[in-house]
Amino acid sequence: MKIFLLGGTKDSINIIQYVKDNYDAYILTTTTTEYGAKLAREGGSDDTIARPLLKDEIIKIITENGFDILIDATHPFASHITQTSSSIAQELNLPYIRFERPTTDLSNIETSHIHYVTSFDEAGKLIENEFANGNVLHFAGANTMEDVLKHVSVDRFYPRILKVASSIEKCEKLGVDPDHIIAMNGAASLEENIALIEKYDASVMITKESGEVGGVIEKIQAADEKNVAVVMIQRPKIDGLNKNDIVSNLNELDGKLKSFF
Repeated sequence: MKIFLLGGTKDSINIIQYVKDNYDAYILTTTTTEYGAKLAREGGSDDTIARPLLKDEIIKIITENGFDILIDATHPFASHITQTSSSIAQELNLPYIRFERPTTDLSNIETSHIHYVTSFDEAGKLIENEFANGNVLHFAGANTMEDVLKHVSVDRFYPRILKVASSIEKCEKLGVDPDHIIAMNGAASLEENIALIEKYDASVMITKESGEVGGVIEKIQAADEKNVAVVMIQRPKIDGLNKNDIVSNLNELDGKLKSFF
């Protein structure tokens, strides 16, 4: 079985390890960064591509190398690549699985301090209008900073980003003070989040609804403990995705793989 895996998430690493443990499979994992590719190789991926791929490039790689299945395990907010991968599978009549991490269960968590928005531009406007004082912790990645900074002063902006050159370059381009950059790899613990809130005297935190794997619960709990507002960007709705192609855990993935092969 030859698997073309769109990765770059913790979910994709779990998939690699599970498939390699349970199937005779060759896996090519694509990520947008060398850091993501490194984690994929360490997880057991046979090969990696560490850069964004255009639709035509993906089609060429799949057809020229005889891949049997396309698995999309990209981030819940990477809606464009999910739409693209789904359309590629339809065009090639190729088995397709979208691994969609479950939404965060907040039923047992204090949520009164959470403010929901649908975009980073909206997040910036909300902070500009309702949280004009205090510093802003941006826990949503380097690629989403620009829309927020259209409305929020860079002087009060503290982004947590991956410790990679491309993310640091984005900060520099947007005029973020090097002392404001929080370069970390992986999700932070509750204690780490509390420490960051205290260190940077934050009054508001920006995050995505990226699921428990993305550390959302630890962020919310830290914000609640320190009386910090949370501006949470809701997941985008992805048009054209067949619900029958979606799995949310490794058992469901296993069932899908068995149904195909």
